[in-house]
Amino acid sequence: MRTRVHLHLPIVGLAAIALLSGGTVGATGGEPPGRDTGAVTPIQHLVVIFQENVSFDHYFATYPVAANPAGEPSFAAAADTPSVNGLNTPLNAPNNPNSTQPFRLGRSQYETCDQNHGYRNEQQAFDHGLMDLFPETTGVGNPPPFGGPCVDYGHGTGLAMGYYDGNTVTALWNYAQTFAMSDNAFDTNFGPSTVGALNLASGQTHGFLPDPTFDAVTPNDTVIGDPQPAGDICDTRDTTTSTDPNNKNIGDLLNAKNVTWGWFQGGFREAPGAATCTVTHTNMAGVVSKDYIPHHEPFQYYTSTANPQHLPPSSPDKIGKSDQANHQYDMNDFWTAVDDHRMPAVGFLKAPAYQDGHAGYSDPLDEQHFLVDTINRLERTPYWNSTAVVIAYDDSDGWYDHAMSPIVNQSQDGTVDALAGANCGAKANNTMGGYQDRCGYGPRLPLLVISRFAKSNFVDHSVTDQTSILRFIEDNWQTSRIGNFSFDTKAGSVMNMLTFTRNGPEGGPNKLFLDPSTGEKTGDRG
Repeated sequence: MRTRVHLHLPIVGLAAIALLSGGTVGATGGEPPGRDTGAVTPIQHLVVIFQENVSFDHYFATYPVAANPAGEPSFAAAADTPSVNGLNTPLNAPNNPNSTQPFRLGRSQYETCDQNHGYRNEQQAFDHGLMDLFPETTGVGNPPPFGGPCVDYGHGTGLAMGYYDGNTVTALWNYAQTFAMSDNAFDTNFGPSTVGALNLASGQTHGFLPDPTFDAVTPNDTVIGDPQPAGDICDTRDTTTSTDPNNKNIGDLLNAKNVTWGWFQGGFREAPGAATCTVTHTNMAGVVSKDYIPHHEPFQYYTSTANPQHLPPSSPDKIGKSDQANHQYDMNDFWTAVDDHRMPAVGFLKAPAYQDGHAGYSDPLDEQHFLVDTINRLERTPYWNSTAVVIAYDDSDGWYDHAMSPIVNQSQDGTVDALAGANCGAKANNTMGGYQDRCGYGPRLPLLVISRFAKSNFVDHSVTDQTSILRFIEDNWQTSRIGNFSFDTKAGSVMNMLTFTRNGPEGGPNKLFLDPSTGEKTGDRG
């Protein structure tokens, strides 16, 4: 398969956009303290909400057409809604090549089993690009020995073919209607949560300490599973840490530019000054889970950005700056900073586990509460006019998606690669840095941008991946590139989802307030 080449706007071009939109680079005035963060576009604040384990088809297979059965929230698309690359004939039932046909999961079926989303399993499901082995390779059913106890509604391993529509993921469909979404965004590599989290932070899964007792880090020093970050006080099992001195993450780059930033995760601390590993919540289905999951926190894998003891910021005015917390925080710290008019320029938000969307312990309805509550609250702050919110996901969970990803980086490790027999692309010269076990792109994932600068009711078809977010941060705050064969050098641009001309035909509403329970519009104008 051919490697795709992407063209990017030069960084100076971003500065020109800021000027053409009527602003000045890094100077706006008349806004609350902290509004000027040094960005070269009017987007002075970026909030990345990084959710869990959803393929594009799992949430958007039939967008913008919902079944609208009685008793469920309704969704009606605007007449000019663009189409997406979804499950249309001949890919919907009865013509799908998989052994189980795609099927709609109703709103009452919000709780499901977690699917198999291993690096090798996902490649096997792709089956040379035929996309026809999902039930056999990523499907997990109930009862045991497959994956139970969990809820599969009688579908067994075929549950991997299930999808929701706008009657369940109503908020996301309404955000897509009002702002911008992509139908061509991909997991940077095949594999589970830690792989996706590391790629969001650095575009790099190579250069980590192998664990001989577990296969989460291969002998090639590449993370393909879910090891926990070494030294984190909440560790319970196998661990790893970055050992390559050339490895950097976006936090290192932002620190070098004195740009405020932070990773904010639910459950990082139980109370101010007290670290915790035991705080739990119960989701709507009655499943109890710990709020903080160590392997979902990518910056803990790097000594330069780790806060292994979960120390609090030394004072509220240090949130986003370098001190004992080292830019790693509890979710409450984010809102403390916002309310105190010290919103960091770049904020990564990780929901407490029961609201992160991960099947098994979370679900789309609990996830919707977190997304809507967060965005509604941000829209009521004085920062909204300079903010863009990105909703992205760490991996597909093994849920079916029909779109074959472009393989822009290959791998030839027969012990773990299986896209095309014993490899994931046979050409070693198409393997960046010679680093094995980083095959990608992986499965297609949802990606939405919510902002006054997002194009309205817009679907972007250009190829992007998780490191496209990383690349936007690099360009918007004029950092260097990560280096060491990070995927940021291949990343497509998210700029096509944005507009800085508010009077143009693509400009949309400034705000959209939704009901967190139903996902429907509330009519609230803020």
